[in-house]
Amino acid sequence: MLKKFTSLVLVYFIQSHSVLAQNNEPPSLLIKPFEATYNVLHKHDKVGEGTRKLEILDNGLIQYSYHTDIEWLIFSDERSETSIIDWQNNNVVPTHYVYKRKGTGRDKAYEWTYDITEDKATNVKTKTNISVDFPENIQDKLSYHFQHRLNMLKDPTQDHFVYPVISTSGSIKNYVYEYDGEEELMLPYGLIKTIRLKREVVDKKRVTYAWFAPELNYLMVKVYQTKGGAEQFEAQLKALRYL
Repeated sequence: MLKKFTSLVLVYFIQSHSVLAQNNEPPSLLIKPFEATYNVLHKHDKVGEGTRKLEILDNGLIQYSYHTDIEWLIFSDERSETSIIDWQNNNVVPTHYVYKRKGTGRDKAYEWTYDITEDKATNVKTKTNISVDFPENIQDKLSYHFQHRLNMLKDPTQDHFVYPVISTSGSIKNYVYEYDGEEELMLPYGLIKTIRLKREVVDKKRVTYAWFAPELNYLMVKVYQTKGGAEQFEAQLKALRYL
């Protein structure tokens, strides 16, 4: 159960903060670099912290990353994930994805590069290429968070979001989020009004709720997940600073 809990934390971990400018401006004007910190909870107990960061690289690409460090009883789990993102035709385009995990149990590491125009994905670790029929607006397991933020900023009235996401094995699956109401939350960050979205994976009996704050340009400020009716994890915004 604990291993599943930490995996779910990182799959659905908190999204970035960005500021939308004009649609055709370069990425440096579309976002404001930031660092956000979150408390990670399990059954209302704090078990760790997570940091989400967004930066503009010297070459104009976007680096979007997180780091989490969880300690619970004799269990430890430290993970990081990084996505290097390009900006084409007003859409997020993933180019390079890195994932690392160490702690109790088996360590894991994945690194992929993507050539969307050539329908090619490269496993950097094994130096092998695979052909992928990339659908429109393809995302990696982290970059879709950034695309989602931009979509909410562009049209806050939208109530249905679908993102095709490529896994670390090269398969593609749609991630779907639905509007689920509005709510005022008291978080470590403070009192804030939010819009709540819901994602349900029926075959796994898993439901994820995510809260976004309009006054923070739709930063995700809370996420909560259940599986089979039992709580899996929760994360809450603690602090936000601009770089």
